[in-house]
Amino acid sequence: MNRRYHIGNYSFLLAFTILATGMMGIMYVTSADPSFTNKQILGLCLGTTAMVIVSLIDYNKLFHYIWFFYGANVLALLAVLFVGKTVGGAQRWFAIGGLSLQPSEFAKIIMILFVAYFIREHEDDLNEFRVLVKLALFCAIPLFLVVQEPDLSTTLDITFILCGMIFVGGLNLKFVRNILLIAVPVFGIFIFYIQTPNQILLKDYQVNRIMSFIEPEKYSNTTRFQQDNSVMAIGSGQIFGKGLDNNTISESNNTITNGTLDEEETSDTSITVKDTELVSEQQTDFIFSVIGEEKGFVGCMIVIGLLAFIVVQCIMIANRAGDTAGKLIAVGMAGLICFQSFINIGVATAILPNTGLPLPFISYGPTSLVCNMTGMGLVLNVGLQRRY
Repeated sequence: MNRRYHIGNYSFLLAFTILATGMMGIMYVTSADPSFTNKQILGLCLGTTAMVIVSLIDYNKLFHYIWFFYGANVLALLAVLFVGKTVGGAQRWFAIGGLSLQPSEFAKIIMILFVAYFIREHEDDLNEFRVLVKLALFCAIPLFLVVQEPDLSTTLDITFILCGMIFVGGLNLKFVRNILLIAVPVFGIFIFYIQTPNQILLKDYQVNRIMSFIEPEKYSNTTRFQQDNSVMAIGSGQIFGKGLDNNTISESNNTITNGTLDEEETSDTSITVKDTELVSEQQTDFIFSVIGEEKGFVGCMIVIGLLAFIVVQCIMIANRAGDTAGKLIAVGMAGLICFQSFINIGVATAILPNTGLPLPFISYGPTSLVCNMTGMGLVLNVGLQRRY
């Protein structure tokens, strides 16, 4: 059935907030490394186009092709393990011309759609054991393929998102209680096990990242190096920051000792962490250190406020959704933006173990930007079909 949309139900405020956040991302990416600017602009243009088009397509019609999307998602995740481009020991990207496509980013949106569809079809029997096992198996296949890339951070991110959707979809609190009773001691055993010689669950660099969070002093010159310098960069920005794209190196006698910037003298000019390359890949996982250093506390709060506003808008749309599937799509995207933002900022401020996830709409990554904006297009369509 074709649905007539009323323009008054279109959340222009949400759409404009997303665009504003994306343009702010281009500004910070350019400041971190201008060589990535053009691709980020291309990503924002493609993402905006996708968001507008998807926002006008009834999400219920997409469910007719959900098994095709699911199958294509699994095949893409499988193919990247064999023919994908390897960067830094991880095989996560398809190289197409001068662009890189990351299937795991598409997997986030496709799995949000799939779980929304599955729960809609099983509203009455969701809490039956066989149904939960069936859903877990369908989710486990793409998650297993993502973790093989290896990409543990994205695997955990998708898991958090889907768990939130299942909970909102009507999961019995008894299941949640039982899962927590099992998960807490298992997590303790897991932490103990990964410290044993010849453990097989995680790669060495993953273990080092976890242990650097537990024992930061022991890893201060190795795994913890990035995070400590990120915190230093954010703190050095103080209230208003050093200024956008500030690359004026002080004339004082600045030296770098064991990855730490020592200032013997000060002057009116300043030196930035970016100049000294104490934090690598600032345009992606550590973009928040650029924000904190160059725009200070005020700039950080503006970015956090914009992301929080997007999450709140998604939740409001979910609350007014016309059906369960629409509500879960909006909740899934709210979870994506919320969890991923919390993890990215948590890593940059050293309150979480070091792991690689982009800051939504801000970090460099055309694939991530296009996928996130496509997902927000789904949310905008849910808003068009709201109850009131």
